[in-house]
Amino acid sequence: MPSDTSRLPAPARILNLLAGGWLAQAVSAVAELGVADALADGPRSVHDLAAATGTHAPSLHRLLRTAADAGLLEELDDQAFALTELGQALREDSPGSLRNFAIWTGLPAERHAWTGLADAVRTGRTAFPDVHGTSVWDYLGEYPDVLTVFDKAMTEASRGIIAPVVAAYDFGAFRTVVDVGGGRGALLAAVLDANPGVSGTLYDRPEVVSQAEDTLRAAGVRDRVRLVGGDFFDTVPGGGDAYVLSNIIHDWDDELSRRILRNCRTALGDDGRVLLVEAVLPERPRPTPTVSLMDLDMLLVAGGKQRTAGEFEVLLEKSGLRLTRIVPGGHCSVVEAVPA
Repeated sequence: MPSDTSRLPAPARILNLLAGGWLAQAVSAVAELGVADALADGPRSVHDLAAATGTHAPSLHRLLRTAADAGLLEELDDQAFALTELGQALREDSPGSLRNFAIWTGLPAERHAWTGLADAVRTGRTAFPDVHGTSVWDYLGEYPDVLTVFDKAMTEASRGIIAPVVAAYDFGAFRTVVDVGGGRGALLAAVLDANPGVSGTLYDRPEVVSQAEDTLRAAGVRDRVRLVGGDFFDTVPGGGDAYVLSNIIHDWDDELSRRILRNCRTALGDDGRVLLVEAVLPERPRPTPTVSLMDLDMLLVAGGKQRTAGEFEVLLEKSGLRLTRIVPGGHCSVVEAVPA
């Protein structure tokens, strides 16, 4: 098959696109079975890998061939396989690991939601409740094992976001940064570590912020952080001159997003800033379909959306804020707003 798929006939190109869904499930299975971890110390035969992963050797061989064709593994002689640089990202202990994110995409919670895409487009409704009978947040509360994978997946995804954002934006201009919906504090810890003169408030549900101690202590910033539990739909704590929301607004539709942003505006002083860390959906041309696929995932799973710069401007304006600039920071950007 030529590497330039544009040379293929249209039906073959369509088949390649459709096979992408199968490939995603194969990558998820490789991650779930721990294949990359089993290959961490070097090449192994299929039979060794089957024993290490508790799998059926002939079937595992078929999966490993697919993983090799996708560039995750290198296929060697005598049915042996080695891990490639790409495959390293599926190791649990890799600094840039996306193992749990890959597992999440293969779980029924996420995978089955995509079966409702056509209906979601017809109706405009979030697919997850129609497919699973409840919202994604209630579903995760009902299945703690799935919630564990989801939390780890979101932590992994945030690792690739945090460093570029902290490097790109001058958080040192503020006295107190309030991280709204900040989870276990990874972003706030990085901001404070890079800016010793800044203090912070970590705000999330009480059961979430209670788990932030280890992250903050490991970064050496615990003494500069106030932990506050609550619901950002009801209120946001005062005392900050910068309110950061990292990949929060994309989870919600415009009405609920305005409620969160208005609460931030109420808590914000006249000289403060609201900073949205988001993957801004590019206008045409889009270099890859990644962000637009994320947008569909938001439609299907959470009911939110990825937004263009223009959509952020309108959303902020209706929330009592004014867009001032968008600072690129790798995969995500910092959408900066001030009181209108």
